[in-house]
Amino acid sequence: MSAPGNPRRGWRSVPLRWRLIALVTLGTILNYLARSTLSVAAPQLKTEFGMSTEDYSWVVLAFQASYTVMQTVAGSVLDLLGTRLGFFLFAVGWALANMAHALATGWPSLALFRALLGASEAAAIPAGAKTVSEWFPPRERSLATSVFQMGTSVGNMIAPPLVAFCILAWNWQAAFIVTGGLSLVWAFLWYWGYRSPADHPALSEDERAAIIETRGEDVTAKPATRGDLLRSRSFWGIAVPKFLAEPAWQTFNFFIPLYLVSVWKLDLKSIALWAWMPFLAADFGSLAAGVLPSWLMKRGVPLVASRKITMTIGAMCMIGPACIGFAGSPGVAIILFCIGGFAHQMLSGALVTLCSDMFDSRTVGTATGMAGTSAWVGGMLFTLLIGQSADAWGYDPLFAALAALDLLAAVVLWSLLRATPRTGLRV
Repeated sequence: MSAPGNPRRGWRSVPLRWRLIALVTLGTILNYLARSTLSVAAPQLKTEFGMSTEDYSWVVLAFQASYTVMQTVAGSVLDLLGTRLGFFLFAVGWALANMAHALATGWPSLALFRALLGASEAAAIPAGAKTVSEWFPPRERSLATSVFQMGTSVGNMIAPPLVAFCILAWNWQAAFIVTGGLSLVWAFLWYWGYRSPADHPALSEDERAAIIETRGEDVTAKPATRGDLLRSRSFWGIAVPKFLAEPAWQTFNFFIPLYLVSVWKLDLKSIALWAWMPFLAADFGSLAAGVLPSWLMKRGVPLVASRKITMTIGAMCMIGPACIGFAGSPGVAIILFCIGGFAHQMLSGALVTLCSDMFDSRTVGTATGMAGTSAWVGGMLFTLLIGQSADAWGYDPLFAALAALDLLAAVVLWSLLRATPRTGLRV
């Protein structure tokens, strides 16, 4: 018999659905740790391979292009194979692709490995959204989504100190091998631990009742096709704001270390000290995206409106990083980046949760993947703009543009998305 206060007993007392979302969160952390390894190593790799900022932007674009295409494919694969097997296969893929970066000999081969990484990492957010849709009743979805969304910023937060340590202790190749190896371990942990609610042997009847409470889903309805989604006003009400808002997060992911080097002349140790902070702030933005809608709904705000309000507040906070041109020190710049990290994860969490609200759980993977494709097209186009303009004009106008795009995204969300979730859903 377990002693009182035994950590194992405490973990077992946590509802199964929250233990599984913790597993998803760990996978999301490692997914973003793997993709962020390059951005931390970028200053050294630019010297190693003789890359310009434009060359580096092509490497980033290789990742973005394959990720963009595969978001839709990955969502469909997850709906076809199921969350357990589908997520496992993609996780093994991104682990091996990340480790392969150690074989790069120049920016073209680096771009090839980035493309392979992007293609396999594209499943993470659709898989998380699908898990939330399968395992959580509507009132808990925003918080569950915010929990696994926190993994995106935690992964980015861990990357600067861990990657810098690997480079300083060994070499840049070791950084990719270590971060990829961690993802490979997680892939097998996922396959061992995850099942759908219908198949999980540890799911109690009480928790099963809690999961289906107020779900109101028509189980006899045929899942929507891609064509149905493309004809849906609700889909475009989510996809267009994601297209406009995603460039901010990708710019933070891929260019903060380069910005700190080019503008403030920081070295690798200083980047390890500073560059994780915006992603810690982003964790609080993810938490706000989970807590605020629930608080609003308890006060009578409808479900969809609560997501819209949350997204809008996040967009308004993006005015912070728009002012980065006025920063008088790297510390002030980091503070403004922190505001931006908080803002983006707050608005992003609301948009991701809306896919679970608006679409049947059997097609959430496809809908989230297609909306993700729209988002990454926006991110890819903005990366092209950075590559063509950052060396000539600097970063300040680009950060101002990001805030304008997020505010426009909020306007589009309110204009296009009707306040009617999927059939029968009640809050």
